Amino acid sequence: MTAESALRWGSTLDSVVVYAQGALCSRLARGGVPADGRVRVTGLPRSLDPGSLRVKVLGAPGVRVTEARVEVEAELSGTDVLDTLRHEYERLSDAHAAAQGRRDRQLSLIEEVRALHPVPPARKRDDPHRRTPADAWLELADFVDERLTGLHHRLVELEEAVRGVAHELSVVTDRMERASTDTPSAHVETTVCAVVTLDGADRTGDAEVELELEYGVPGAVWVPAYRLTHRQGDGDGRLVLRASVAQRTGEDWTGVRIALATADLRRRTDLPRLRSVRIGRGQPAPAPSGWREPPAGLVGLFSGYDTAGPAPAGASGAVAAGLWLGSMDGSASGPVPPPAPQGYGAPPPPGSVGGAPPEAFGGAMPSPAPPTGAGHSRTRSAGRSRADAPAAAAPPAPGTAAPPPPPPPVAGPPQPSDAELDYAALALASPEEEAGRRGRLFPGSAFDPVAAEYRRRAETVAALRLPGQAVRPRESAGSFDHRFDATARADIPSDGTWHTVTVGEIPVGLRTEYLCVPSVEPVVYATLVLSNATDQALLAGPVEITVDDDFLLTTALPTLAPGGVRRVGLGPAEGIRVTRRTNLHESTSGLRNNTTVLDHRIHVELANRLSAPITVEVRERVPVTAEPDVRIEERADWTAPEEGAGPDRHAAGTRVWRLDLPAGATAALDGGYEIRIPTGKALADGNRRS
Repeated sequence: MTAESALRWGSTLDSVVVYAQGALCSRLARGGVPADGRVRVTGLPRSLDPGSLRVKVLGAPGVRVTEARVEVEAELSGTDVLDTLRHEYERLSDAHAAAQGRRDRQLSLIEEVRALHPVPPARKRDDPHRRTPADAWLELADFVDERLTGLHHRLVELEEAVRGVAHELSVVTDRMERASTDTPSAHVETTVCAVVTLDGADRTGDAEVELELEYGVPGAVWVPAYRLTHRQGDGDGRLVLRASVAQRTGEDWTGVRIALATADLRRRTDLPRLRSVRIGRGQPAPAPSGWREPPAGLVGLFSGYDTAGPAPAGASGAVAAGLWLGSMDGSASGPVPPPAPQGYGAPPPPGSVGGAPPEAFGGAMPSPAPPTGAGHSRTRSAGRSRADAPAAAAPPAPGTAAPPPPPPPVAGPPQPSDAELDYAALALASPEEEAGRRGRLFPGSAFDPVAAEYRRRAETVAALRLPGQAVRPRESAGSFDHRFDATARADIPSDGTWHTVTVGEIPVGLRTEYLCVPSVEPVVYATLVLSNATDQALLAGPVEITVDDDFLLTTALPTLAPGGVRRVGLGPAEGIRVTRRTNLHESTSGLRNNTTVLDHRIHVELANRLSAPITVEVRERVPVTAEPDVRIEERADWTAPEEGAGPDRHAAGTRVWRLDLPAGATAALDGGYEIRIPTGKALADGNRRS
């Protein structure tokens, strides 16, 4: 089917779902359907995955899609051959080279003038001494100084010109590197379109039909970020979810609906194929349907091609019917076969009811040595016997062992593998292949160098350096997947750099608490306790905290599951003072003083110098023993914290005081514990405690 045989529809990008790596794009196309029902939807990116194309009809119940496949076209670019940046880059490159040449010539001229000095004439042995003309020496020195002064002034101007042109050239070079990959940069532009066949369009009359095309592209990543606004004394706050998105898919996302997902787009979702296991006599597996013998006269089909002589030097080995693809940067280089049919137009999968389509004609591709087993050897040998022409064996080299003879062909019907029955992935070998392969279908789609280069460049965004304290969503989401839909449309160019998108506002519960561990450091730290009452998880990422309209700091927000509560540190609280004193008293007890008693006493004082009441949590730690003879008796009103998981897990022996301090108040906390150790287990000078 040529480009003129199908009606062309333009398409607009409507929505994008960005996954952990890659994106799923949705385009809308509208137009009238011709009599044959075939339309060609343009505007698809060059880096799309052909196997991910899905098409559906919107708002027309009687119309359905019967075929959809991806095709690549080459056409002259409608824009100038070189865009403005490339013209500017070439102009500045020439200007920079010219400025350097002028600077180098000026340096050589300075060296020539600096080399000027008086040279006295050679004196013979009998000649008397001559008087040196001092005025001439001075005049030459003045001339050299004056000339060098002017040359150095000119050199300074040339150096400034070189630095200015070099700066402009570096700016243009940076702009070219950051430029969007959506615009072509060559004479010939290779475009991707979807050829769709509709059935039942005659029922709609002259009404237009709207199609939605969904396809996957590589080269898109995202990480979450937050902005938290809080007022002291309030029990809630505003948490704005933002996302840093980078994409180099080859098309600019302009005015699209953005959704962010933590799932892996490349994860397999097909169901496993379960085979029945029977106990009893062995039964041969039924031969898969869909395989056919190669048509008769296939070898003679290429006789005219062989008599035409070798292909031109500039032509590629693979020939496609009137289809020329571009080079790595999008320019035309040589003919390359089109990709295999994909999408709704692909032939039925293996095992389906009905005869095989024409793509199923051909032999099995010779493959490497299969695993041990009669089934594999039978399959491969049968494929070789029916697909490949026997080649004359070359005589072995002198001194080398003769290769083993090929196994005899196995009688019976062939048993092609699953790859040989995957019609959508079969590719037709070109006439440049060997005689036993050309004209037959083999597993593996046709190689498209332009698409491969676009996908390779798109994958480079996965190596971008993450923003500060950012965590990839696949790492913080754990075993669950989440999706976040942005409330407004956004613009993200295809330049491979980070762009910030506001997703929406999430209500969270907030309360300010203060935490200190005086045994480690006599400092009180302010913390925000966040509670997530929504049904969406908050992924780990950087959060900008603003308290009372004043920016406080940027810290890391941990992953907060639905209904979870986590603590975020805000730094030291200078308005709260804490002091800690300890006292140890050692004694003995028992009938014969056979027990050593170590009495530890702890005294903690807190002072609130803030203008608002606070809640302080003071943490201490008591010893833990596994010896049944060693006893530890606590004497304090502290409590043991609740056992948590992950970062909320407390060390063994942790004890907590929680108290409320009014503004300007002080409080004292007293506690302690006794360690009772039998005398036989005590160490000399080893029972002292700090």
